[in-house]
Amino acid sequence: MLKIRLQRTGRKNDPHFRLIVTESTLKPKTSQFAEIVGTYNVKAGIFEAKADRVKHWISVGAQVTPTVHNLLVSKGVLEGKKVNVLPKKTPQKKEEKAA
Repeated sequence: MLKIRLQRTGRKNDPHFRLIVTESTLKPKTSQFAEIVGTYNVKAGIFEAKADRVKHWISVGAQVTPTVHNLLVSKGVLEGKKVNVLPKKTPQKKEEKAA
């Protein structure tokens, strides 16, 4: 299954990301990806994506990771609501003391 995900590049304490289309079983650090469809500079807040290529890959059947989905929604490439990326907190079970 193809995924559109972020691949970290850049130096230590200076993160830059590539928006890549890759097989979901491959690690993002490998250089085995189908296409680079955008970039994201975290510190400068610059997000660039090739909208036509992203829509093409989604139409082919590529899935989008939640973080990439939120970036694409804020950019206006995709329609819809943002997805909650953070995991749900499970309430801690209180152990009752037996008398």
